[in-house]
Amino acid sequence: MNDNSEIQDVELAVSRWLRIGVIISAAVIVIGLILLFIHGGSGYPDDYYPHSLSEIYSGTITLKPYAVITTGLILLILTPVLRVAISIWVFVREGDKLYVIITSIVLAILIISFILGKA
Repeated sequence: MNDNSEIQDVELAVSRWLRIGVIISAAVIVIGLILLFIHGGSGYPDDYYPHSLSEIYSGTITLKPYAVITTGLILLILTPVLRVAISIWVFVREGDKLYVIITSIVLAILIISFILGKA
């Protein structure tokens, strides 16, 4: 019974993190949308939009609407990646080496896909 309650506690913690990630990303997107309506545009000249993480970061710091919205979308995309990372930690705690390996491979594939997706 103790193992079952510990598993439920871990599942609740993971679901809390997912919920927090979605709420934060939604809040950032809403802030970006409010800025978009206030500024009346993306915050960038003509049809230019930031494409690199450094441009998005600097645009977010200066409250450019498109950059803030993009930051919220990036946070939303990273939320399930955080869930995979938390799962690795859970499997390490449980001593389940097979699932640590499998989940680590999944995390590596996700990270590689982000890097290759930039090309």
